[in-house]
Amino acid sequence: MSQKSQDMKTKIRILLADDHLVVRMGIASILSFEKDIEVMGETDNGADAVRLARELKPDVVLMDLKMPQLNGADATMQIHATNPNVKILILTTFGTSAELKTAMDCGASGALLKNSSQAEIINAIREVVSGKCVMNYEIQHGIEELKSVPKMSQRQLEILNLVAKGFSNKEIADILGVSLETIKDHIKKILVRMGVSSRTEAASLAVNLQLVTG
Repeated sequence: MSQKSQDMKTKIRILLADDHLVVRMGIASILSFEKDIEVMGETDNGADAVRLARELKPDVVLMDLKMPQLNGADATMQIHATNPNVKILILTTFGTSAELKTAMDCGASGALLKNSSQAEIINAIREVVSGKCVMNYEIQHGIEELKSVPKMSQRQLEILNLVAKGFSNKEIADILGVSLETIKDHIKKILVRMGVSSRTEAASLAVNLQLVTG
């Protein structure tokens, strides 16, 4: 086997999935200086990330969470389900988010903040390929925080989202077509589950944890 063929065989093949062109260009530029890493494809949406992961069979997908057509968490789940050998490294702006936790639960091999240094990103790629799970302290702490938040029903999340948007109990009752007492009862349960004492605290915590859009 020629040296060139051997080099190609041993290169870590990367698929970039991020809806911001500047981010993809920046990462691709960083990785272009590494002899053992090759960017083999790019996409700006989650649906194409799933398709390209199937077609190109990369070693690592660098996956953004917020993308059109299919978010990073759902794309991670689909890629991992069809090819669990592909390592998925999440690059995110937020250290804490429900989507990030979902992505990790669905098979992501690690997560880094987008403001991580060049060395951190490169080292993380090599580490996930070797089978390690990579997370910096802020992300790990954020996921632990999310684990401590009890699961809520879809209806409670719907109400919490409206609370975060500033609607009163009466307005929420009208929007959802239920009685005011029903909304009050739901909110009491929400406060208990979240360990807070007011609607304002519940809304603030929910937005910070990205349980709702706010």
